[in-house]
Amino acid sequence: MQRARHRVVVLALPGVFPFELGIPAKAFGLARGPGGDRLYEVLTCTPDGRPVRTSEDFSIAVEHDASVIATADTLIVAAIDDPIGVGDPLPEPVAAALGRLGPGSRLVSICTAAFVLAAAGLLDGRPATTHWVHAERFRERYPRTPLDPDVLYVDDDDVLTSAGAAAGMDLCLHLIRSDHGSDIANRVARLCVVPPWRDGGQAQYIARPVPDASGSDTAGAREWALRQLHQPIKLAQLATQAGMSVRTFSRRFLAETGQTPGQWLTTQRLELARRLLESSDLPVDRVAEHAGFGSASSLRQHLAAAIGVSPAAYRRTFQGRDREPPSRQPVNAAAAG
Repeated sequence: MQRARHRVVVLALPGVFPFELGIPAKAFGLARGPGGDRLYEVLTCTPDGRPVRTSEDFSIAVEHDASVIATADTLIVAAIDDPIGVGDPLPEPVAAALGRLGPGSRLVSICTAAFVLAAAGLLDGRPATTHWVHAERFRERYPRTPLDPDVLYVDDDDVLTSAGAAAGMDLCLHLIRSDHGSDIANRVARLCVVPPWRDGGQAQYIARPVPDASGSDTAGAREWALRQLHQPIKLAQLATQAGMSVRTFSRRFLAETGQTPGQWLTTQRLELARRLLESSDLPVDRVAEHAGFGSASSLRQHLAAAIGVSPAAYRRTFQGRDREPPSRQPVNAAAAG
């Protein structure tokens, strides 16, 4: 008999980060249907069911061993504190645990757990990401994995990877959104007091020289732009809103968001279009107008470039009709909405 709820199993390995370990239980545990029913069941396990030390000064005890992985619809491997020390090949108990995942199930890594998946050969030839601090070491060690260190997460159909720490929450919200739509994912985000999506990728978190401090930041201009998405917005207008020259504004905008103003505007227009496609029956050309794309053709081109589907296909998927296979393209959290 098939379970009514999607089962998420979280694998805790020695050196697990407590924060990242708790993210899936929190996010998926808060996801509820219209009647208040839980949409997910979350189980936590270790390879042998015994307690494991964490990255801090305490250990954790769990209720399950790796046998529950065979029942998982989604397996999430939580981040560990010493990814460089991951055995290659993996220790037999860890490899055996990952080997229990059944066909058709999703496999997810949070932050440095991408090293675990790569050591198991599960990321060979597949796009992935991990914490930017470890990106170069990852590339050296696993050259067969196309690594993108600039995004918050990568969705490659049944294998998904996230960047550091809080990006694990971004990825969990993305999974909930993909499974059940934006309304439920946004409610989970509100309950967790986090944004439903974040601008830009890891680029905005990488250490870099402090930009010129003259003038104000770009937040006010971004807030203004969000209220004007239905009409053309020029770079000079944004710079005026921030009280800066175009050159200074462009430089500071990139430093703060990890995107150029043009890229950021396209991302916001796509997010608005996706919300309208999910929540309204507006014709595609009207959605395009509201989101500032001007024409249905322009919206189709931008949506296809971002997530690989047409507006009609996206609407069918997220309004619950005739679900189509998801794109296998790497997905930036900002573009994922």
